[in-house]
Amino acid sequence: MRRAVALGLVASLLLGGAARAAGEDREQELERLRRAIQESRERVADYERQQRGLLEAVEALDQSAAYLASEVALAKRSAQLARTRLARIEAEAADLAARLGRTQQAMRVRAVALYQAGDLGTLRLLFTAGGLREFLTRVRALRVLLRHDAQLLARHRSESEALARAETSAREQARVRSDAEQKLRERSLEFEAELGEKRSLASRLHADRTRERAALVELEKAARALEETLANLGAEPQPPRAPNAGAGFAALKGRLGSPVHGRVAQAFGRVVDADFGTQTFRSGVVFDAALGSSVQAIAPGLVRFAGWFRGYGRLVILDHGDRYFTVSGHLGGLAVDVGDPVAAGEEIGTVGDTGSLSGARLYFEIRQGSQALDPGDWLATVDSG
Repeated sequence: MRRAVALGLVASLLLGGAARAAGEDREQELERLRRAIQESRERVADYERQQRGLLEAVEALDQSAAYLASEVALAKRSAQLARTRLARIEAEAADLAARLGRTQQAMRVRAVALYQAGDLGTLRLLFTAGGLREFLTRVRALRVLLRHDAQLLARHRSESEALARAETSAREQARVRSDAEQKLRERSLEFEAELGEKRSLASRLHADRTRERAALVELEKAARALEETLANLGAEPQPPRAPNAGAGFAALKGRLGSPVHGRVAQAFGRVVDADFGTQTFRSGVVFDAALGSSVQAIAPGLVRFAGWFRGYGRLVILDHGDRYFTVSGHLGGLAVDVGDPVAAGEEIGTVGDTGSLSGARLYFEIRQGSQALDPGDWLATVDSG
């Protein structure tokens, strides 16, 4: 007995510890979310004061929006689970109520029969028997009837208690559902507010020529940082070719599929700013694609980078061997991690607007070492309509 009690105490302590740990993890996650939102507000305010650090402000907004998006998704799952559980409990309660109703109907029938028989009905039944055998037969029948009545009462009690428990559970689950739906509304409003702040930032930027010029300088710095990253990756020892890599990347020139379903909105090459007359060089192309649509690897490769990159939002760099790389930026979600081998056509992420002040798009580059290559020469079909 002492051993069983000890084991029970240990189990309770372990379960209690696990629950506390889960609660602490959740609190830490919420604290991280609050810090991310506060940081995004501070960076935007700092940008507004100093008119610099635009990409830093955008990155902060994107990261807090990403945290909020995950919170919204979690709240949606919790609300849906609560709705499902409530529907199941209500169905169980309805079934219990129907069963209890049938039991009560059976009890009413028995009550009417007993009433009609009167107080002496049982005695008359026994003592009007024609003989001992018939008397014993009637005694046995009465015993069966009494057992039936006792079982009916026990069933009524059990079903009443089960229905009461189900109704209590339904009320509790309704409260859980209400809390989950309230949290979903709160997180959704916070998420929309963060997106609204980003849209407002873009609007203020485009209305101020000085800020636009500063933004161009920042974007050029971001492009140089990406070039340096790719140059460093190209200088590293080449990783083993991914499984099923087949022919080298160069042999696929002109026959590669598009990374996304969408048209090229901004082409590769020299760009002259209409307002300032400045010239920059776009090292890739920008696809105008639907938010959330799939982005695929155009050839077998190995993931060398997957994460946030200032100026490009969420970014994936694939190494295709022989110092060939592809870059996919402004992604909404990532489907791969560093070190993952990928096959041609495999999803690496989804179209997003991270790092972008122009809405959902995919920024895409093809590189050989640090040299930018025109994707139009490599992809089989490029819709530039």
